[in-house]
Amino acid sequence: MTAPLISLTWTDHVTGRQGFLVVDRLVRGVASGGLRMREGCTLDEVTGLARGMTMKEALHFDAEDPTVRYVPLGGAKGGIDCDPRDPGAYGVLVRFLRATRPYIEHFWTTGEDLGLTQDLVDSAAVEAGLVSTVQAIHPLLDDEEEARRRLADAFAVEVDGIGLDELVGGCGVAESVLAALDRAGTAYAGTRVSVQGLGTMGGATARFLSRAGLKIVAVADVRGTITHPDGLDVEALLAARDAYGTVDRSALRPEDREAPGDAWLSVDAEVLVPAAVSYAIDAGNQARITARWIVEAANMPVLAEAEELLARRGITVLPDVVVNSGTNAWWWWTLFGDIGPDADEAFAHTRRAMRGLIGRMLERADADGTTPRAAAHAIVADRLPVIALRYGRYR
Repeated sequence: MTAPLISLTWTDHVTGRQGFLVVDRLVRGVASGGLRMREGCTLDEVTGLARGMTMKEALHFDAEDPTVRYVPLGGAKGGIDCDPRDPGAYGVLVRFLRATRPYIEHFWTTGEDLGLTQDLVDSAAVEAGLVSTVQAIHPLLDDEEEARRRLADAFAVEVDGIGLDELVGGCGVAESVLAALDRAGTAYAGTRVSVQGLGTMGGATARFLSRAGLKIVAVADVRGTITHPDGLDVEALLAARDAYGTVDRSALRPEDREAPGDAWLSVDAEVLVPAAVSYAIDAGNQARITARWIVEAANMPVLAEAEELLARRGITVLPDVVVNSGTNAWWWWTLFGDIGPDADEAFAHTRRAMRGLIGRMLERADADGTTPRAAAHAIVADRLPVIALRYGRYR
């Protein structure tokens, strides 16, 4: 496996906390990838995530449509080993952004990821002296001022109390689920879903799936799992969560039940959506899963050994590099002007793109006799040389 272009470890001089930046590849001189903050984050984790970002960018590359303005970037990722609830976390974030400022100014475009919100990242970026966390891409824009205004307007859009920037990723995950159900001839009504994590991605996914007619029978947060076999009141749970996706239990209905934190794995459901931490499903706990599909809203939630064992049991894993790629793509569709700052347009574009990606991946998996993840990797392997030939690997 090719080593990343750049890999660095930063140590905070105040707290001793460590942060990491990995640039897997540059395309047109720029790489894209969010910044996460969690206790226990490692360089290996960030390296894997950066490689995944290279794949997500390649999967959204359309070499045939000359009208598309967004063309792929390289892949990168940042991570900070710190609990985002720690009172000193914001200071660590500001100092990390200040230390990595030259990279952000010139070739690393970043934004919110696990443990952080975009508002928090933007506030810290201003304190760190940055114009924007995506300023490295500004030289590639036809009209920087108009593009920045368009993105700002898009971030100001809310739908039923939730920001468009939070919703587009969940829209993409939900559409991945629906595409898989359609391909299998499975009706939406009555299909049960268990979601781990009710933060940005998990919450939006639960909303879209619920509104499509599926039953969200379990959601898990740091306090445990909330279940109901006939379906939870998703909107009430979303309204009762805090900034970290933890649900206020006083909002539960009398018929809702609380269970241990890992109960989401074994709930009777056709679909599991891990939408929280990496490495959530391993070789041991995968044996508890009876769902037909696992749809990776989080980054790297299923370990490789677990996925192999799941495949032997006929359980399909739809991989993160496809499923949760909608958020990243939406940023660039909007900034480059393929779509405007409009929710309906964003959702329609996201649904079309995700339908196409899921369809190509599953067709390739069937043709090659492989897993969806292997098929996605094969598609990327076909596209990266084309991207390198057209745009170069480092420039």
